[in-house]
Amino acid sequence: MIYSIVAIGDPVLKTKAKNLAADLAAADLHQLIADMYETMYYAHGVGLAAPQIGKGVRLFVMDSGPMVELDEEDLAELEEGETPEPPIKRAFINPVMVSETGEMWGFEEGCLSIPGVRELVNRHADIVLRYEDENRQVHEEAFSGMAARIIQHEYDHLEGVLFTDKLSAFKKQLLKGKLARISKGDVKHDYRMKFAGDGKRR
Repeated sequence: MIYSIVAIGDPVLKTKAKNLAADLAAADLHQLIADMYETMYYAHGVGLAAPQIGKGVRLFVMDSGPMVELDEEDLAELEEGETPEPPIKRAFINPVMVSETGEMWGFEEGCLSIPGVRELVNRHADIVLRYEDENRQVHEEAFSGMAARIIQHEYDHLEGVLFTDKLSAFKKQLLKGKLARISKGDVKHDYRMKFAGDGKRR
């Protein structure tokens, strides 16, 4: 099942998500995760958090493959001994950010809930995350590079934070009108969306 992506302006995107219940049936959880992957791929995303489909629970999925796969030219530019970042495809349930460390680095981010907007965001290079997998097994794992960035972006969604919240006051002022138009559905998009301004999906 492909869900509509909730656009900026919907309160669910600014509300801290609640833990996913421990007694949720495994079949229901696996179906939700499968649907989130299907929705993410349909919208050409590399990450998707449950609040983005209108569900205020602490769950997100990611597949960093499109961001880290290198062509022959990129591989040739790797320094001797340097290895490409491996792709990570995973579901994260009830994640807790244990630490964010390493050098801050900038990258132009976008968001499926804010189509047509991309801005430079600085994030930590390294993180440690505690989470449950789709079988409800607990892990504590370190991530770095692009995987760490995607996880931080999706984790922010569970905290009610959008990447635009991390921009300077000046940049926020410049984007204010555009974000207001997006919230009302005045934006081009190539996947199904739900806009708070009129409640319609399109």
